[in-house]
Amino acid sequence: MEQKAIQDYYPEEFSHCYGCGRLNEHGLHIKTYWDGKESVATVVPKSYHMAVPGFVYGGLVASIIDCHGTGTAAAAAYQAEGRPPGTAPPFRYVTASLHVDFLAPTPLGVPLEARGKVKEIKGKKVIVAITVSAGDKLCARGEVVAVQMPKNMMI
Repeated sequence: MEQKAIQDYYPEEFSHCYGCGRLNEHGLHIKTYWDGKESVATVVPKSYHMAVPGFVYGGLVASIIDCHGTGTAAAAAYQAEGRPPGTAPPFRYVTASLHVDFLAPTPLGVPLEARGKVKEIKGKKVIVAITVSAGDKLCARGEVVAVQMPKNMMI
């Protein structure tokens, strides 16, 4: 049986995000999985994600960190409550703060791996540290402060 990504458990009304929404036909479809004690996602940038020939636009790297961070937060919240993803009430997180450090130019045309580690879970807030690598090359590091989606954002 194939492992499901945390985003596969999001209810339809929470699945339209450009970065991770499975229902956004123009989106990136970032999928976050657990790999031991950290999360992992792989994204292969398209040619139109170019900044300059051969390199990825930094906004895409930031989007990967953003959505992988909120996905990691949701997965961690289920784990902290000792319940499987997709059980009610659903966890859906949004970004309260995003910090990105670009460490090296990110090459275009290769898979990018995002890895997340939960730094803190406190109430409705989860802080996640994320790295983005192209092969063995660390390209970016970031931190996402994710909070449970406010009621006024729910449909």
